[in-house]
Amino acid sequence: MDNAATTPVRPAAIRAAEAAMERWGNPSAQYRLGQDASKELKEHRRTVAGALGCQPEEVIFTSGGTESDNWAVTRGAGRRGGHIITTNLEHSAVLEPVKALANRGFDVTYLPVDGSGHVSAEDFKAALREDTVLCSMMLVNNELGSIQPVAECAKAAKAFKKDIFFHCDAVQGFLKVPFTPRDLGVDALSVSGHKIGAPKGIGCMYLKKGVKLPPLILGGGQENGLRSGTEPTPMIAAFAAAVAEGFQEQKAEMERLAALRDYAARTLQENVADLKLLSPGDAPHILAVTLPGYKSQPVVNFLSDRGVYLSAGSACHKNKPSHVYAALGLPKPWLDGALRISFGHASTKEDVDALVHGLQEAKAMLFTTLS
Repeated sequence: MDNAATTPVRPAAIRAAEAAMERWGNPSAQYRLGQDASKELKEHRRTVAGALGCQPEEVIFTSGGTESDNWAVTRGAGRRGGHIITTNLEHSAVLEPVKALANRGFDVTYLPVDGSGHVSAEDFKAALREDTVLCSMMLVNNELGSIQPVAECAKAAKAFKKDIFFHCDAVQGFLKVPFTPRDLGVDALSVSGHKIGAPKGIGCMYLKKGVKLPPLILGGGQENGLRSGTEPTPMIAAFAAAVAEGFQEQKAEMERLAALRDYAARTLQENVADLKLLSPGDAPHILAVTLPGYKSQPVVNFLSDRGVYLSAGSACHKNKPSHVYAALGLPKPWLDGALRISFGHASTKEDVDALVHGLQEAKAMLFTTLS
């Protein structure tokens, strides 16, 4: 029930990684073993690009969403200073680099969200300034499942000033909601493999052709000279295999996950007294609920002891209060009892039923709070 944190690795991805480890050539080597590895790497890049709806040369392999977010934000802002627009519900992989830029003298506008977790495109347009250099807005929020108006905001930014660098964190959107970077109109976009059934430690960044971004790592010139270092071919092979399988299943899986989310929302509200929805989730795989009067971490721990796993928010919070839920302006008991339920390719109705039973037990056995 915590697939927004990570997902089981698909068997096809495991097989692809094993095969790549057996064919262990360095893609930069000029003899046949290396040339074969280079050909396979090109094919994997084409696979990922096909699912993203972009050109292969626009796909830069990275270690995942955090690296891609950091790279796009820190390098996309440039060195000259200026104004940055982001939102107050971004992942910490965006908010922390933005904070670092603010410490270097950049001025930052954090767009608020409404009670359902959505940013206003009109607020974004009003925030644009002549000195705006960078905008970063996630596509799908990782704790609420709310979809943000990225395309409308990117279009407005480019109409206002063409050289504004627009980045989108699409980690929770890739293969969960339909989009292409071209349709969104962004310059850079982040994707993570372990959210879609690939191993942890692999992902990519889309960088629009013609857009200049300073290199992240200097050295041998891999990844179009932008991220040097010998490519992790087994991880890339696994990533491509997960992408291929997920892309083929995308339409049917979106429908299945939406039905599962709706079943969970209905069943939980019918069978767990006082449970409330924080957000129904625009994306099909995320459902935020709360048990007012209970602390979420004891509930998470109670369920974990019974083999049911969900979270009190993003896995990156590590017991810190969720800034996303706080941004909704909810009463403290609602915030204290917030829980994130999220689904993936291995989720079933039986998982939801186990969660319902676990929450019923938790309510019967755990103490309420006075908050």
